[in-house]
Amino acid sequence: MSSHKSRHKKNASQHQHVKRNRKPKRVRCKDWIPDSLDDLEALYDLPQRERIMPRGVAEAAPRGAPDRVQDAVAETSDAADGQQGIVVEVSSGLCRVELGKHSLICSVRGTLSAEESGFTNILAVGDEVIVSEDGAERGVVEAVLPRRTLLTRPDFSHDGYRLHGRRLQQVIVANADQLLIVASWQDPALWPELIDRYLITAERNGLAPIICVNKVDLAEDAKVCQEKVEPYINLGYRVLLTSALDGRGLKKLRKVLRGHLTALAGLSGVGKSSLLLALQPDLALRVGEVSDYSHAGRHTTTQVNLIELEGTGRVVDTPGIREFGLDGLRRAELVHFYPEILAVAGQCAFRDCSHLHEPGCAVQAALETGQVSAMRYENYRKIHEKLLD
Repeated sequence: MSSHKSRHKKNASQHQHVKRNRKPKRVRCKDWIPDSLDDLEALYDLPQRERIMPRGVAEAAPRGAPDRVQDAVAETSDAADGQQGIVVEVSSGLCRVELGKHSLICSVRGTLSAEESGFTNILAVGDEVIVSEDGAERGVVEAVLPRRTLLTRPDFSHDGYRLHGRRLQQVIVANADQLLIVASWQDPALWPELIDRYLITAERNGLAPIICVNKVDLAEDAKVCQEKVEPYINLGYRVLLTSALDGRGLKKLRKVLRGHLTALAGLSGVGKSSLLLALQPDLALRVGEVSDYSHAGRHTTTQVNLIELEGTGRVVDTPGIREFGLDGLRRAELVHFYPEILAVAGQCAFRDCSHLHEPGCAVQAALETGQVSAMRYENYRKIHEKLLD
């Protein structure tokens, strides 16, 4: 699966547009507390409609990736004397930029623009930026360097479709190189279809996927967990079985995170924050309980944070996702994200076989013999029904 990563990265640089000869917009912000960024709920936690949405590159993206509206950077000539840093938190009109051993609260240069390129936010956690200091422990973001990868979602706070018939997007994470898909064995129950959706998202965005099934301590038999994820292991995906409670799998988890910028994705309540705390107990993270009524998680992460794990790597903890979609993916393209189905699809009697009901379908035959996993095929069927022709 990692072969897709290199194919994407060389095409994934984008740039932030510069609007010249404009007066800088006044920064509107609430009272700012330099030691904390707690006012992001309105920006990043959109109940019921929250998604991480894939957006590919127009010419050399994998199949099914929608055209990416180019987004990139201010010209850096005006910021040649600035310092390069990484955005670790974002708030309305302000951000925190890490510059080596210290960080600055920064405003954004008024000439930087995102909306005309299809995005509603200029900066996202993970952005590499050029900043200038004002001498009072504050700074200004002068430029955003080209992004290698993006995770975005539709911005439903902006009504309708605003740019070339497409809904404006909100950048959630920039420059991550792998996606840690966190599910739980129970509370909430394992949802294989959502795992598959995340796998498709990772591939379309050039991110290396890692499947992490947490709360395996709730399973009556560890063998059952292993059997459930066997189809993913057989396909070559990296799969971890973990427990933040008893420490199972944490050593392997730390190893796969080391040296990477990893985006975390998963429903609320699956234990993303608990896993991070198990890796580093001194992190200032909230852990939520699961509702007894719905067995669904309560939101505890209401903003996007870049977290440094000592001696390991960096992770971007994102808000829990209650709904997930695959922007721009067509039904005929879905098979290309199921390699086991694609491997036998060429033997079908009809070239345009959907692999659902047609006579002479080789995929149906492979399903009966066990060559195609029944669980994976059911995920394919459910996703196929929800896509457009």
